[in-house]
Amino acid sequence: MLRPDRMSTNHPRTSLGFRLTATATSLALLTSCATQPAGRPQAAAAAASLREARSPAVSAEARAADYLRAAALTAPDIKNGTEDAMARETYNSASAELTILLRSADEGRLWNHPLTLTADGFTYRLRLQPASQAIWSPDYFTWFLEPNKVKHTLIKKEVTQAGVGGALVGVRSVFPRENFAPSKGISAPVTATLDFHGTDVTLALRRPAKQPTAMVEGVTQSLAADYSAPISYYRPPNNILLVGLMAALRGGNYTEKTGLYFLQPYDPDRIPVVFVHGLMSTAFTWVQTINGLLADPEVRKHYQFWVFNYPTGNPILYSALRLREELDKVDKFYPNHRPYVLVGHSMGGMLTRAQVITLTPAMWERGMGAMTKEVFARNSPNSIVIRSLTFQANPRIKRVVFVCTPHRGSQMASGGIGRLGISLISLPLSIATTMKDALTSAELVQLTGAANRLPNSVWGLRPTNPAFKVVNDAPIRVPYHSIIGDRGRGDSPNSTDGVVPYWSSHLDGAQSEVIVPGPHGSCALPQTIDELDRILKLYLGKSATKRQQQTASIARAPNSVSP
Repeated sequence: MLRPDRMSTNHPRTSLGFRLTATATSLALLTSCATQPAGRPQAAAAAASLREARSPAVSAEARAADYLRAAALTAPDIKNGTEDAMARETYNSASAELTILLRSADEGRLWNHPLTLTADGFTYRLRLQPASQAIWSPDYFTWFLEPNKVKHTLIKKEVTQAGVGGALVGVRSVFPRENFAPSKGISAPVTATLDFHGTDVTLALRRPAKQPTAMVEGVTQSLAADYSAPISYYRPPNNILLVGLMAALRGGNYTEKTGLYFLQPYDPDRIPVVFVHGLMSTAFTWVQTINGLLADPEVRKHYQFWVFNYPTGNPILYSALRLREELDKVDKFYPNHRPYVLVGHSMGGMLTRAQVITLTPAMWERGMGAMTKEVFARNSPNSIVIRSLTFQANPRIKRVVFVCTPHRGSQMASGGIGRLGISLISLPLSIATTMKDALTSAELVQLTGAANRLPNSVWGLRPTNPAFKVVNDAPIRVPYHSIIGDRGRGDSPNSTDGVVPYWSSHLDGAQSEVIVPGPHGSCALPQTIDELDRILKLYLGKSATKRQQQTASIARAPNSVSP
């Protein structure tokens, strides 16, 4: 730019009027250069409105108006698709924090009502967008949390998506507790967006897992989302290992916690994947596994994740009965649900297998002799013992995955550790009384191999368990897959995961068998997650990614069967 003092020096005869005009023009240019920083000039005003909105010293209405003003000033950047990170951050923060404020302030007095709010001389009329396939109902969640306020206790790698909108964790928690809801309520990812039509504003609670893009400010945008925070919301107890142990040893104290739990709001359009944990474990076993699967957009779009939690010291076939009852309960409350996929780890795989086979009295008689005929004749078909021993394959289960499952037992259950576990487990009084009333000592020995004691789950894991012959002779009615650990030694079929040997976990008829380089607790291993992802994609009729195919081909045993 030209400097006025140089114009005066170089042109002494220039008229005063011309010099004044030049000076004014130069000053205007200088002023223009000083007030046009990178990005929109409204950025500073938007940031100031956002700061004011965060002040707890003013009313909720005034704060809400300031949030709207901050979003309104940055909405043009969202509409134009500019790469102004500050503007997008301000818009996203204003959208998320406004949602939390309106839902929580004055016990929700401002929530889901048309509001007229004024800030800096601008009056906005705000409403919430009604529910649709990709929009949550405004009244579904009881509160919202910012993802950074949720502590990630078990998850190591967070799954997020960058984009437009305020990423939130929506929580629904009502009393009395709804069927299949965890005690802390059901959580889900939510993306809050604000659309401005002049001074008319619409707040939408979007479902990013179901629709990762949306029309915001008239432009199709990727939605900001956090998929790990809703899973981390189900925070485990500090003494989780002790809880799993005590649930096995003193199952009577945990009977009321037995059940199927939805980790996401029920969705009739999504396929339920039911995870079943193993001995001396809890449903938290699956947190990292589920988080890893949520990294795949196709999986989180088409699947919903449930867990079955149960005290693991009870007899295996009894726990399988409880799982069967919970799945029947889902059929009652949600008859339109999609068919299931079941994933079972360790002993949980045995519970899973019992959902997809059929056992009849005749099969028990053929496998164990005529004495069993007397058991079925003497006891009512509705008794717990008979319902544990005889059942039909669930026709709504279409595929199962076994992870480190001891289909033929584990020698560890027969060794010193197993004997200690058998001696320490105390069965609930109701189960012990029922078994004593239904079976004579001789029948207990014939059915379970247990002499002078009632059989518990550890006893049932002994390779000498006579029930294995009957259960393993029953054909599995659906496609099934095996994931087997070998502690990274690569010596299959002579391998073991440290608890279950290959000869026990291998099944000849598996659609696929993948050997993963890990111990018995390999649920969260990247190779395990990749294989589960591949299987879920296979069920959808979609191809696995190149990376997943490479991982599976490296991990798959030479004698495995590929789908």
